[in-house]
Amino acid sequence: MVKNIAVIRGDGIGPEIVGEAIRVLDRVAELYGHTFNYTDVDMGGCAIDKWGDPLPAEMLKKCVESDSVLLGAVGGDKWNNVPGNMRPEKGLLRLRAGMEVYSNNRPAKIWPQLAEASPLRKEIVDKGIDFIIVRELIGGIYFGEHRTDEVGGEQVATDVLKYSESEIERIARIGFETARKRRKKLCSVEKSNVLDSSRLWKKTVHRLAEEYPDVELSDMLVDNCAMQIVKNPAQFDVIVTENMFGDILSDEASMITGSIGMIPSSSLGATSCGLYEPIHGSAPDIAGQDKANPIGTILSAAMMLRYSFDMPKEADAIENAVSRYLDEGWRTADIMSEGKTLVGCRKCGELIISNIRKD
Repeated sequence: MVKNIAVIRGDGIGPEIVGEAIRVLDRVAELYGHTFNYTDVDMGGCAIDKWGDPLPAEMLKKCVESDSVLLGAVGGDKWNNVPGNMRPEKGLLRLRAGMEVYSNNRPAKIWPQLAEASPLRKEIVDKGIDFIIVRELIGGIYFGEHRTDEVGGEQVATDVLKYSESEIERIARIGFETARKRRKKLCSVEKSNVLDSSRLWKKTVHRLAEEYPDVELSDMLVDNCAMQIVKNPAQFDVIVTENMFGDILSDEASMITGSIGMIPSSSLGATSCGLYEPIHGSAPDIAGQDKANPIGTILSAAMMLRYSFDMPKEADAIENAVSRYLDEGWRTADIMSEGKTLVGCRKCGELIISNIRKD
C-alpha cells in the first residue's frame, strides 16, 4: 500500500522526535511491504522565520492533499512577542480548521512499566487508568470572536464562546461511537449550571443518546471532572467535551499517566485524512541535545496507521515494540527511575525499531 504523509517537523524538539517516528514508519513499511512517501511542510515558528507566516497557504494545501499529517511540535520563546495573529500556534489553529478535523482524541492510559511514575497514590493507579478524552477542536472560545477595546479609560478584552447544535452533535457522535468500541460508557462534560452553551451541549447530547441505547451516558460539570480525574480515574471510559475544557482536562489526564512525553493524539474529521501529534510542546530548553522522548510521536504514528490507514497489525507492531522497550528497562530522562538505563532520543528510536516484528 502507498500512502502520502505530510510531515511538519516544527520547532524545538520537533525535528528530533519526528525523525525517530519516520524511522519507525520506514521499518514498518519495510516489514509489511508498504510505501510511505513524505512531504515536508513548514508550520509554526520555522515558517514565520522562513515565510513570514505561521502557515502559508501552499503549505496548508500540501496537508489537505495528503493521506494524513504527522506533526512534531510548534512554538517557543523566540516568537513570544510577535503579533497575536502571527504566533506559531495560529498556524496550528488554521491547520485544524483547514483540514476540518473537529475531533481530537487523546488516550490517557498508563503503561504498567511506568506505574510508579504516576503522581497518584498506588491504590488509585492499581484500579487502572485507561480512558479517552474526545475534545471538540475547531469551535468554542478558541475560534470565537476575540477583541480588546478601550472602555471608560481602560482595556476590556472579550472572547466569545459559541456552539451550534450541529457542532455539538457531530462531536458527541464521535464520543458515542468511540464508547461503543470500548466499554460503552460516555461521560459528557460541561458547565451547564452557568453557561448557555453548556446547557445546549447537554440538551443536544441527551437527544443524540436515544440513538445509542447500548451506551451508558452520564453528565459531569467540568470542575468536578477535574477533581474526579485525580481522585478516581478508573471510573472513566470516554469523556466528550468542548474545546477549552478538553484542552485543560486532557493535559491533566496526561500527567497522571507518568509523563506527557508518552501520550499521542489524533485529530479527525469527516474524512480519513487526520492530524497526528504528541500532546507535549516544543521544549526549546532541550532542543538539539538528544534528550527528548520520541515515544509520544512514535505512538502518534501508530495511531495514524490504525485510524487513517486501516493498518491495525502495523499499529500493534509499533505499540508492542514500545512495550518491549520499556520491559527492557530503557528510559529517556523524563521517565528515568532507579535501576533503569538512560538513553537519548535517537537511541530510544533505534531500540524501538529493533523490537518491531510481526507478532
